[in-house]
Formats: sequence, C-alpha cells, structure tokens
Amino acid sequence: MKTTLAQVRSHPRSVQLLMANQFTINLGFYMLMPYLAQHLAGNLGLAAWTVGLILGVRNFSQQGMFLFGGTLADRFGFKPLIIAGLTLRIVGFAVLGLVDSLPALLAASAATGLAGALFNPAVRAYLAQDSGERRVEAFALFNVFYQAGILLGPLVGLALTGVSFRLTCLVAAGVFAVLAAVQLRALPARTAPHDSDRSVASVLSQWRTVVTNRPFLLFSVAMIGSYALSFQVYLALPLEVRRVAGDGQVNTIGVALLFAASGLSTIWWQTRLTAWCKQRLGAGRSLVAGLAALGIAFLPLLAATAVPTPADGPGRWALAVVPPLVSALLLALGTMLAYPFEMDTIVALAEDRYVATHYGLYNTICGIGITLGNLLTGAALDAARAAGAPALPWAILAAVGGACALAVLGLHRTGRLAPPARPGARTATA
Repeated sequence: MKTTLAQVRSHPRSVQLLMANQFTINLGFYMLMPYLAQHLAGNLGLAAWTVGLILGVRNFSQQGMFLFGGTLADRFGFKPLIIAGLTLRIVGFAVLGLVDSLPALLAASAATGLAGALFNPAVRAYLAQDSGERRVEAFALFNVFYQAGILLGPLVGLALTGVSFRLTCLVAAGVFAVLAAVQLRALPARTAPHDSDRSVASVLSQWRTVVTNRPFLLFSVAMIGSYALSFQVYLALPLEVRRVAGDGQVNTIGVALLFAASGLSTIWWQTRLTAWCKQRLGAGRSLVAGLAALGIAFLPLLAATAVPTPADGPGRWALAVVPPLVSALLLALGTMLAYPFEMDTIVALAEDRYVATHYGLYNTICGIGITLGNLLTGAALDAARAAGAPALPWAILAAVGGACALAVLGLHRTGRLAPPARPGARTATA
C-alpha cells in the first residue's frame, strides 16, 4: 500500500485529484444503489415491475448517453462535464430519498444515470491526457481507487440504511456535494486537443471521425464479452452460492466474500501486476491474457457441477462458497491484467483525437454487452436448471472468454491495436 501511495504522489496533482474523485464517486454510489431496490419494494411497497422500471431507467440513461457525455467533454472541456455530472447526481440522490411518487422517482433515477454519462468519459479522457506517457500506470492506480470505493461504499451504506434509507440518500448526496466543491476549486481546467468549432456540423464531423475509426470499433466489439463476463460477480456467482447454500447465513457470508475477495485482491495486486505485464508482456499480450483469465474463471464452477451436492454440513458449505470464490478471484485477475492496457489502447486507437467521445461510445457498446450478457446468462441459468444440465452456462461463459481472447489476439497480431498516427496527431503506443 505504501508503494501504491508513493506512485500516486509521483503523478501530477490533477491526476491525484481524479483518482480521489473516482474513489469518492464509487463510495457515494455504492452506499446507496445496492439498497435502492429493497427501499422501493419494501419501504414504498412498489410492485416488482415498477422497481425494475426505475432501475432500468437509471441504467438506460447512463449507457445510452455516454456518447453525448463524451462529445460534450470534447467540445467544452473535461472539468465542466465533471462538475455538471456531480451536481446532477447530488440532485438525483437527494430526490430518491425524499419522494415516493413514481414520476419523481423515475426523474431522479434518470438524473443519477445521466450524471454518470456526463462525468465518466470526461474523467477518463482527462486522466489519459494529464498522465502522458504514464497512462498505463495511471489507469492501474485508477482501478485501485475504483475498487476501493466499491468495497467501502456498501459497508457505509449498510450502517446508514440501518437507521433509514433517507439518511443514506442524503449522506450520499452530501458526499457528492463535497466532492463537487473540491473539484470546482482544485481541479485545473482542461480541454481536448481539437479545433474550437462547436457548431452542429463540427459535432457531426466529430461523430463521423469516431464511428469510422475501424480499428477502434473492432476492438470495442471484441471487448464486449469481457464486460458481460466480469459482471457475473454480481449476477451468476451470487445466484450459484444461493442455489447450493440456500437463503441462510452461509449464502450471506459467501456473497460478501465474493465482493471482498474481488476488491481486496485488486487493491493489493493491481499496480504490481501491471508493472510486471508492462515489462514482460506488453499491451497486446496482457489484454489477451486478461480475457483468457476471464474465461478460465468459470472452469471451477464447471468442475463443481460434477461433484454431488452434500445434503448439509461443511461439505455443502464448501461447495457453495469455494468454487464461486475462486471464480471471483480469477475474474479480478482478468480485469487487473486487461483494464489498464484496455484504457490505454482506446487512447492509442483514437490517436489522441476526441478521446472522451471514443470513451463514450466504447462505454455504450460495452454497456449493451452487459445488458445482453445478463439477460442471456439469466436465461441460460434458468434453462440449465430446468433441463438438469447445470454445467452448460459455465461452459458457455468460458467459451465467450476464449472467443474474446482470440479476437483480441487476432487484432494484436495484425497490428490493429496500434494503427499508424495520422499526420499532425501525437503518437501513442498501445
């Protein structure tokens, strides 16, 4: 941890602020969102379809608007979009805790999603620009702060929600208010390196530049499956723990261990693993290794289906917890291997032009992958259970990881992950 903090201090002040920014964003977000569905269904007594609608609106407003958020960041600068997103989330979180009518809840949910669409591409493009040649290291550190917020947020939220969900919402809004004030005062203004024309025609030209960037689009499509796989730590793995252990204390402890193992392993190993990969493997092979690890992560669950489930006792508890826990650790390993080089590759493929817009479109494409992956994984789990073939979903997920690894390997070997820079563009290595 001392080494990590020393690395953070060696970066420019703006980069340090962006890392603290992301930690605080995730802290505030995850102290509230895991408990929102319970509040809507329990405290407010809303029907399940209504709860799904409110949560779906939040996800859609974020994933669907990433491209626009990135476009605005490239047009007007990174700092204004970061501040606008933080402000919008303050309002959204406060309203979620203070209202109970469906229209107001839908509006607040949409606001929280749109907030993420505004500041996420801006933060990443800002980080890429100010970290310069140390982009890979900066994104590795960024992921440490990102995971630390995810790890700590639900614990703080659990304590606050034990008092009242309204208190949780107001504290989360307060966290974002403090963060917005700090960023407004201390974060230097930055603009993307492009012409100053902000006309509609210029925006259309900007989008045309991004959507005709064939290596970038190929890379985005190749990476879709990785997001669907990594998200299974929130869906398929907890469901498997519950399937084997039931709804008792073992289930609660097992799911908590999944999240703790994933977050703590990233905090502890990310920077060292990235430094080793940068020295020994390089970007392309690190990406391939990470995607392969995401696929391999489901093999322990596949192997566990061949073991008869004990009726009760330590054997059943071990079968419920150990294979999903190993899978969670392998998913974390795959993300640690790939993420810093993935973010750096997007900048390289963008050739330093409209980086925030590229990040925005990339997030939208991968968000579609998460949505489809969750729907198909859920359907596969239900179908496998009905057909008495529990190994099938894990085999499919492992195959998806292998297919993604092969796709990125093909892009790497054909040189599509490091296209030659256009005249006048700054060179960047993948």
